[in-house]
Amino acid sequence: MWNKPHLLNAIADLLMLVAAAALLAAGAVWLVRVPSLPVKQVVFAEPLPHTRRGEVEQVLPTALKGNFFSLNLETVRGSLEKLPWVRKVEVRRIWPAKLEIRIEEHKPVARWGEGRGELVNSYGEVFAALLPEDEGAGLPLLFGPSGTATEVLKHYGEFVGAFKAVGEMPVQVTLSPRLAWQLKLQNGMLVDIGREQPKAPVGVRLARFIEIYPEAVAKRATRPAVVDLRYPNGFAMRVAGEGKGK
Repeated sequence: MWNKPHLLNAIADLLMLVAAAALLAAGAVWLVRVPSLPVKQVVFAEPLPHTRRGEVEQVLPTALKGNFFSLNLETVRGSLEKLPWVRKVEVRRIWPAKLEIRIEEHKPVARWGEGRGELVNSYGEVFAALLPEDEGAGLPLLFGPSGTATEVLKHYGEFVGAFKAVGEMPVQVTLSPRLAWQLKLQNGMLVDIGREQPKAPVGVRLARFIEIYPEAVAKRATRPAVVDLRYPNGFAMRVAGEGKGK
């Protein structure tokens, strides 16, 4: 072997690589364990309209274990995402001693259910949080079976677009366990749309009603309390205290 310079050079290179790797490993261990590199500052990239400082201070200290290098960012992220208004968290280190936290809060667009303190965000996700009364007053109320919030929110947007043509606004949308749709308008009128029908889809029945709404409904001396659109070729209206009439 001693008379093979190329083999000796290869062994020498390998030993140097092993030594360098060991040195790097030792350095990494030192950086993780050294107590002189603490996180001294935590900054939030954006203001938080709904998340309270006290809530953050309650969960964050227990997650800030270790120094600048050993701190587990996933632990920090997970602790903050448990807060009611927090939807998503991004955490990054800023040398030499700063932690930057970017929080995406839920943006409530509707109330969900009744009496459970649940809201629907702009992604159609249900979350539980206390909403200030002045903010909650203008939000529509949505009902539906578990797991249908995204679908109900989507249809709510479609119903709003449809009734905008006649100057009305849905304030409540209900999807029943049998998947039948019902609306409540701002003027108090209930609109039973019913289930999807192969020969008379929900969109077709609603469009037909919107088309004749100005003449058949808006101009009536007494506005109907309930409109039933479940018929394939027509609809029924009922004034409060009266029977049905087509």
